[in-house]
Amino acid sequence: IKSENILFLNRVRIKDVIEKNTLVEDYSVFRLYPSSLNIIINKTNFLAVTEKDGNIFLLGSNGKMTLSDEINHNLPFIFGDFNIENFFELKNAMDESNFDFKNVKNLFFFKSGRWDIETKKGYLIRLPNKGLKKSLKTFISFFEMNNTKEIKEIDLRQNNQIITNE
Repeated sequence: IKSENILFLNRVRIKDVIEKNTLVEDYSVFRLYPSSLNIIINKTNFLAVTEKDGNIFLLGSNGKMTLSDEINHNLPFIFGDFNIENFFELKNAMDESNFDFKNVKNLFFFKSGRWDIETKKGYLIRLPNKGLKKSLKTFISFFEMNNTKEIKEIDLRQNNQIITNE
């Protein structure tokens, strides 16, 4: 690209080069005549860590997986064979229900399509396949109204029921 005329640059080629990079959240490209390009790139935020085929990956807010050589212990670890859409469905439900994602230690995805959440305080929250936002709001309400020091597991898989284990 360096030796090409700025007037004849292929936009698709530039777009492909930038979007191949898994660290790019979004970008903008401006032509500065007579001979320069101004490219502004915003880096993605890493949300979680997972392992696939023996390799460690960081999952970015851009929906892309970035190969990593170490586990970042500040991010939640995702266990199970999930797809990215499943994760973002859960993440959006957490955001909409005011469940603080920073409190998540581990996420467990099951083949049935449901999630379990392990918090940094040691709670295990078992979620149903559907109605994630409602279930998370139920958990938050339950947590605020009850003394939960002895409770370690909260099962929300049954409709209109909360099952707890100490």
